[in-house]
Amino acid sequence: MENLEWMSKDRRLVEYDERVENFINFALAHSTNHTSIKCPCLHCGNLLCQTPQVIREHLFFNGIDLSYRVWYWHGEKGPSRGFSNVSQQRYDKCEYNDVADTIDMVNAAQVNCMNDPQVFGRLLEDAKKPLYPGCMKYTKLSALVKLYNLKARYGWFDKGFLELLQLFQLLGDMLPLNNEMSLSMYEAKKTFSALGMEYKKIHACPNDCILYRNQYKDVIACPTCGKSRWKINNEEGKIKKGVPAKVLWYFPPIPRFKRMFQSSETAKHRIWHAKDKEYDGKLRHPSDSSTWKLVDHMWPDLLLNRETLD
Repeated sequence: MENLEWMSKDRRLVEYDERVENFINFALAHSTNHTSIKCPCLHCGNLLCQTPQVIREHLFFNGIDLSYRVWYWHGEKGPSRGFSNVSQQRYDKCEYNDVADTIDMVNAAQVNCMNDPQVFGRLLEDAKKPLYPGCMKYTKLSALVKLYNLKARYGWFDKGFLELLQLFQLLGDMLPLNNEMSLSMYEAKKTFSALGMEYKKIHACPNDCILYRNQYKDVIACPTCGKSRWKINNEEGKIKKGVPAKVLWYFPPIPRFKRMFQSSETAKHRIWHAKDKEYDGKLRHPSDSSTWKLVDHMWPDLLLNRETLD
């Protein structure tokens, strides 16, 4: 692609305005939708679609995301190491903003499914399959991801989430009878596990003193405050053994870190602060701060390893 130095230049310059126009023309030429495209400004971050005029305004007032070095969402092809370029395809049955995002998430899970190619094939199929015939907004997978996101955000219990799935699915209450909505929590959890979104439940002290693992794995009361590991029935005052008083949901970070570096393009952006930034005295990134530079000085080993997740 063309030289991208203009992205960090003064937005009042004529050159910046001309390059923005070139970007919009490039994006429109590689898009099937000429009325709205993804906006790469710092506010929208390629998550929201806007009209070309709104994008012009956003790139002037908000600035462009400097980490967006390969215009992946606007038609530019970058090198890929063994990953299928599925997200560049256009599907006649489902054309909507979430399709590329969902398929991109499935591609990131490809390494997790190497031992079972059928699982990856099923995920890829679910990411392309419309939620019901004629649905232009959601696929089977994207609908499940949206609903599970709400479950996590508002702390819904599994039982309530299952009833919601069944309300959508059974008897066509809210969806046509031949829809693809998941009907069981088992199926939903199996899907998210294949995507690398697994989690662990760890019992915890109600006062946050300890976690019941390692040397405390078999302890039934907190050695610090004496609180029971199990819930207590308020009416009878009896301990409900087997029902933890508090549970910590632990999401292992290592699988997520691996996904960050699975794509050669996204991995390159992880070390942008060390290779491509400008040293002009402006604070654009935490690495420009005096605190970051102090860390580099005190721990030079981190400075040598640019793939460290600072």
